[in-house]
Amino acid sequence: MSSAQSSDGVAPPLSASPDPAPGPGAPGLSKAMVTLFAVAAGFAVANIYYCQPLLTAIADTFDVSSDTVSLIVIASTVGYAAGLGLLLPLGDIVNKKRLVVNLLLVVAAMQALSAAAFSVSMLIAASAVMSLTAVVAPILVPFAAGLAAPQERGRVTGSVMSGVLMGVLLARTGGGLIAELGGWRTVFGVAAALMVALALVLRRALPDAPPAAQMPYGKLLRSIFTIIREEPVLRLRCLYGFMSFAGFNALWTSIAFLLDDPPYSYGAGVIGLFGLAGVVGAYAARITGPQVDRGRDNAVTGVLFTVILASWGLMGLDGGTWLWALLLGVVVLDLGVQGMQVVNLAVNFRQRPEARSRITTAYMVAYFSGAIAGSSASAAAYAAGGWDAVVLTGAAFAAVNLLAWCGEMALRARRAPAGQA
Repeated sequence: MSSAQSSDGVAPPLSASPDPAPGPGAPGLSKAMVTLFAVAAGFAVANIYYCQPLLTAIADTFDVSSDTVSLIVIASTVGYAAGLGLLLPLGDIVNKKRLVVNLLLVVAAMQALSAAAFSVSMLIAASAVMSLTAVVAPILVPFAAGLAAPQERGRVTGSVMSGVLMGVLLARTGGGLIAELGGWRTVFGVAAALMVALALVLRRALPDAPPAAQMPYGKLLRSIFTIIREEPVLRLRCLYGFMSFAGFNALWTSIAFLLDDPPYSYGAGVIGLFGLAGVVGAYAARITGPQVDRGRDNAVTGVLFTVILASWGLMGLDGGTWLWALLLGVVVLDLGVQGMQVVNLAVNFRQRPEARSRITTAYMVAYFSGAIAGSSASAAAYAAGGWDAVVLTGAAFAAVNLLAWCGEMALRARRAPAGQA
């Protein structure tokens, strides 16, 4: 631990905390290494989303209702949020390479168990444990940011996040297509094999990353709360992430049920194709990172929140029965939410370089807590009022973010004459 850190293992504000010495590949990661980080993060995060286009098929297999099978999504999200809080902080005090490889092997075992599940309860339990250890992508993002030169950190973050988003696309689209050909169990079997292969590749290719800090695990976890208390920018970005991802999960928890019913009556393969909207989100991840490097994060935030709110208006037209409006709304929502994720992470990575895993933990726990809220609210809304209730729920999450951003900008404007902007 550096002498600039407090007894809690937390550094003073950014101005007093220099960036740690650059790791291998700095200044400036090679294009090949950035691509490796992006691909690895994408395949890792896909595990959380494979089940989304499979829900109706799983419900048919076990003869359960839509709200029961939705517990798979909720369990995965809860497990992932727990992993973010308990395992992601380890990236500051252990070798990141070994941590990533070991977590991937556990994920592989749980996906194999999901493929063999003989009840929906077993599938829910396996999904929860799998998602607990599937926090590889949020380890890799700050890993890459720490290896990058400061002036390209936003760009590198955006590039790796584009891989994460393509992983979500792969999960929804590829998962649906594989299920159409070989059944939903095949999807989880393929996922298990991919994780074993990825673990072997990363074991050979990733650079070793010595711990950025040295402290007991208990103190490490306590220091997260100190960071949150001392960093107002982090607190604001946590709110933004919570509301953004709540709306995102409100969509993807219930859209399969909308598309399975008339007038659409689509199968799992076609439902999975709706994940192709993520291509736009991946593009947004690449273009928003450099905007943060140029100091335009506040303006981009306002634009993206407006875009997200507008997307729900599109998806709600005529009860979601206009296919063109539904598709466009999904595309626009993905663009806004994924672009916002890159802005939030890039802004957060400016804070306390030696504590990036803990800062990422604080943000990602808020982010996936939003996913829990969004998934739960969406399942309840669809059961109570159908697609119209889901649209109102998602729009409410988006409106909270836009109002919070307007309030923050008004506060900054009032402070500007005093030189505190």
